[in-house]
Amino acid sequence: MNVSVVIPTFNEAAAIAAVVREIPRDIALEVIIADGGSTDGTRDVAYGAGASVIDAGRGYGRACMAGAMAARAPVIAFLDGDGADRGDLLGSIAGPVLSGTHDFVIASRTSGRRDPGSMFWHQVLAGRLAGWGMGALYGVRYTDMCAFRAIRRDALLGLDMREMTYGWNIEMQMKAARSHLRILEVPVPYRCRMGGQSKVAGSLRGTIRASGKIVSTFVRVASQRGEPGGRATNSY
Repeated sequence: MNVSVVIPTFNEAAAIAAVVREIPRDIALEVIIADGGSTDGTRDVAYGAGASVIDAGRGYGRACMAGAMAARAPVIAFLDGDGADRGDLLGSIAGPVLSGTHDFVIASRTSGRRDPGSMFWHQVLAGRLAGWGMGALYGVRYTDMCAFRAIRRDALLGLDMREMTYGWNIEMQMKAARSHLRILEVPVPYRCRMGGQSKVAGSLRGTIRASGKIVSTFVRVASQRGEPGGRATNSY
């Protein structure tokens, strides 16, 4: 049990109990709900399902960082609280990090089997375009920006993460590549969310706001000076 699972939440009461209970506890030392001020009882439902709960403040990246700082295990896994990510597949994502063969593993929804309606076309396109851009910059060919991922805790803290909103995922991927971490992308099945409305894809406003953060984060990180020499390793 060497994995801390961090789940950022904001009003996910309909799904969070099932999400927490699906996580295999023979791998997970703890499940941390980093809540951004839910008003629908998410905190109580998650606690009742066996998770620990912390107040993280608003912002997706802020919640992820708060959970990471509270984590006790040497490997941290992140996934969303809406039930779309397959928490029962934690071993496939965290396993290569636990075994020491990789430093950072990310799930790829676009390379796996997706339930109809689980992703919109613009989400798939955004992942492909971001992957192309990161490949051009760092030689790492990502196909997705999926929230389901695992990373060594010390490696994450060494990335100097700054983005506290929806640019968190792409900042982590870019800085992991720039820092020459050993990276693995794993195709995974992806489901429709279990309840509620997506904070990003559920509305035009949310999509535009998240897209703006992702693009601005990409430009900011790309303009920073990277580590000298070489390229990150990327395998599938």
